[in-house]
Amino acid sequence: MDRRRRNWHLWVGFLLSILGVLSYFLVFARYPVTRDTPWANYLILAAGIGFMISGLRRAYAQSQQYRGKIVGLILAVLSFTTVGFFCFLIFYATKQMPKAPDAPRVGQKAPEFVLTDANNKEVSLASLMTVPLPNSYTPPKGVFWFFTGATGDLSASPSYGEYRIG
Repeated sequence: MDRRRRNWHLWVGFLLSILGVLSYFLVFARYPVTRDTPWANYLILAAGIGFMISGLRRAYAQSQQYRGKIVGLILAVLSFTTVGFFCFLIFYATKQMPKAPDAPRVGQKAPEFVLTDANNKEVSLASLMTVPLPNSYTPPKGVFWFFTGATGDLSASPSYGEYRIG
């Protein structure tokens, strides 16, 4: 009768590797602090790789005591492939955005545009610059912030620019 114990390090490592990748898309990509630099995913993936290496050492160094030589190798290949694909997406593919040669530069005058406000009324940049602020007699002049992300806090994300108005 085979008295070898289950090598749970292999399975925990594999599950953490899968969880580390899926949690980015399902949870962490919603928040700028974990979307821009997925540090939480790096920690999960590092723990998964650590468990995977520990499980492979158990399977091959103590093969009389632990199972998992074949399954461990298959799970390790799947885990490292998954982590490698995630790193490829984060470090390379997300940086391959097309250039925007006509986009306004920092300090450049903002182009005229018209947008719809919360009351479904069209508001143009020119109309904002001619209407005085409440409790003021002069139109606003200053810095206008464009946020390129879909949601999030402007101060938490490096993907915003500053443009001159007027």
